[in-house]
Amino acid sequence: MIKNLVLSKYNKCLILLTALTASTNVLAEGAMVLKSTDFVGISFWLISMALVASTAFFFLERDRVAGKWKTSLTVSGLVTLVAAVHYFYMRDVWVDTGDTPTVYRYIDWLITVPLLMIEFYLILSAITKVPAGVFWRLLIGTVVMLGLGYAGEAGYIGLWPAFIFSMLGWFFILYEVFAGQASKISATQASPGVQSAFNTMRWIVTVGWAIYPLGYFLGYLTGSDPKESAGMLNIVYNLADVVNKIGFGLIIWNVAVTESEKK
Repeated sequence: MIKNLVLSKYNKCLILLTALTASTNVLAEGAMVLKSTDFVGISFWLISMALVASTAFFFLERDRVAGKWKTSLTVSGLVTLVAAVHYFYMRDVWVDTGDTPTVYRYIDWLITVPLLMIEFYLILSAITKVPAGVFWRLLIGTVVMLGLGYAGEAGYIGLWPAFIFSMLGWFFILYEVFAGQASKISATQASPGVQSAFNTMRWIVTVGWAIYPLGYFLGYLTGSDPKESAGMLNIVYNLADVVNKIGFGLIIWNVAVTESEKK
């Protein structure tokens, strides 16, 4: 029985890593060699591999937690999986051309950031009934924030209007997790462990996410050439994704395991 369980986990991990490796090999064909002095390219490679490892970890750890926490870990794994695939593309674009892969980064964010926001709803739903309004407010806030940010960078609307209204979407999210219904449910109905995780997650959304509008402001609204700051911004964005995707998932994994082992 134990042997079959170990083999089952091994096979799941092997299938996942094989699929991701195949994607990497396809994208790497014809790619230029990564230079030892290309620190931006190195950061893309390091983080893409960290995302692959995190994906395998979150999916395998589903078997360790109670049923009500499995969806939360599945979503964490999906976040890192989607991010890993996009990082494969982004790192090749950078290594081959030296250009910032803005389109791929926003496609990544448009999928992963709403999933991250849904995690607030999911961890609360694991311990109590949560109104659907919480889910929709978090989702709509992220779509507004990201959609307008991309519209500004892509030139569809003015940079300043895009920045201002995108920030309003972010502030709407912060209000919900700090003072809105989601915050009140956490404070009144969640266990100490869930409350601690919820609090850490909302501070990541506050401090960790602040890096993105700061990069937008420095790259586009200060009058400087975005290409001149591309290297620095990409390294900052890449490191931020470690905290905002992998770190966020580890917080959820920790509370899922802790709460499951109480039973």
